[in-house]
Amino acid sequence: MAMASPPPGLFSAISYVLLLLTAASATSPDIHEVFSYSGAKGPDNWGHISPEFSACSSGTHQSPVNIVTNQTVVNMGLSPLIRGYRPANATLVNNGFNVGIFFNQDAGFVGIEGKNYSLKQMHWHTPSEHQINGIQYPAELQLFHQAEDGGIAVIAVLYNYDKPDRFIGTIEGKLGEQGKETCGEDQESHIALGVMDPKNIKRHTRRYYRYLGSTTTPPCTEQVIWNIHGKVRKISKEQVEALRAPLFNDCKNNFRPLQSLNGRKIELYDEHNDAP
Repeated sequence: MAMASPPPGLFSAISYVLLLLTAASATSPDIHEVFSYSGAKGPDNWGHISPEFSACSSGTHQSPVNIVTNQTVVNMGLSPLIRGYRPANATLVNNGFNVGIFFNQDAGFVGIEGKNYSLKQMHWHTPSEHQINGIQYPAELQLFHQAEDGGIAVIAVLYNYDKPDRFIGTIEGKLGEQGKETCGEDQESHIALGVMDPKNIKRHTRRYYRYLGSTTTPPCTEQVIWNIHGKVRKISKEQVEALRAPLFNDCKNNFRPLQSLNGRKIELYDEHNDAP
């Protein structure tokens, strides 16, 4: 299973993103040999690890970013996020650099400006990758979607310390199992979750921020549509520790540093602006 370098050129950037961000198969790369969150393979060096990762250093539309609320632009043309999620078999996966839920069946879609993006997986970063007004939150959930043409859209939710999150509570026992497992650097932990309903994490999004960015792991593919919830959710310290426990030591803080906007504008959708 181990692979010292990324897949050869016959893989497109999108294909490699999916190898990194979807459940591994017997031929998937050993992620921990590809990149890390510290040291020689940390974020500052991602762009130099492989030619396929060059966008991590040369890209001009990279993620994550700091959202300065008084500098966002209200866009009256933005539409609500239309989510048509459905129950599907899922697997809890610890690949060493994050913990995620991967759907083995059609889990539905999100509709963005008339285009459907299928839900593939969701994973957490601790602490958050995106910031709001310079505040880095304890955790960030990212829901990864892909359209038929390969386009990527991500919905992100930020968490602050408070009472436990109800959805994470439903998998907390499984997280505990992963935290007790000992995996080598060429292994992943897979735990079946059975049928999960993504609607259980759905909340009506009255306010979100939109910008065009990139994946936050190599190859840092651009043209990703980011949608960050304006409402910060609640999470307990115990739940954050449960999300961090199974990860490699150099990936416990699995966030990419902030990237420059390079002239990009962050747009704001606010339901109140649609009121007659």
